[in-house]
Amino acid sequence: MTADQDAHAAACSACLEQLAAGDLSARDRILELCATRLRALASRMLDRYPAVRRWDDTDDVFQNAALRLHHALGTLRPQAPRDVMMLAAAQVRRELLDLARRYAGPQSHAAHHDTNLGAAEFDPDAAPFHTDRSAAPDARLDRWSQFHAAIDELPAESREMFHLVWYLGADQKTIARLLDCSKRTVKTRWRAARDAVKAALDGQRPE
Repeated sequence: MTADQDAHAAACSACLEQLAAGDLSARDRILELCATRLRALASRMLDRYPAVRRWDDTDDVFQNAALRLHHALGTLRPQAPRDVMMLAAAQVRRELLDLARRYAGPQSHAAHHDTNLGAAEFDPDAAPFHTDRSAAPDARLDRWSQFHAAIDELPAESREMFHLVWYLGADQKTIARLLDCSKRTVKTRWRAARDAVKAALDGQRPE
């Protein structure tokens, strides 16, 4: 880590200690410390939801996800800075799924506009599952929900790996340094996590 990253991690850890001691005001400082990374995370994940991106931008998703994270920190107690970002990723995906469902409904204003979805909503290199493009919007959203639920059901080690790779976009070198393991171990754990999610979805990935 760089000196700035070390200082950031130390400040976040101090806030987590305050939060664990019952000081809920620490949530505000945690959000300040994580704002830049949370915004980048919102932008990265929004790119996978072009139907949402037509109506909402990164700032919209970021602000609502930040509110969700602030609320979550009122009851949950992350142990480390990377746990905060995993919790943040969960809030972003919940916000995106809620928005996607809102715009997919037949009564929504989005239903009365043509939308060119453009790029794929899922990185094919991250988890190469089969896609059924004939599925209706609600069915596709259900698959996204099942996909995220499958990740949540993974063992802790595999779940953390999926968050680091798929949600946070960390490279193998960064993950190896963070987890204090070899890049080969990272590849093995990532493959195992990917295969577990694929099995949970019967080989069907969300579109």
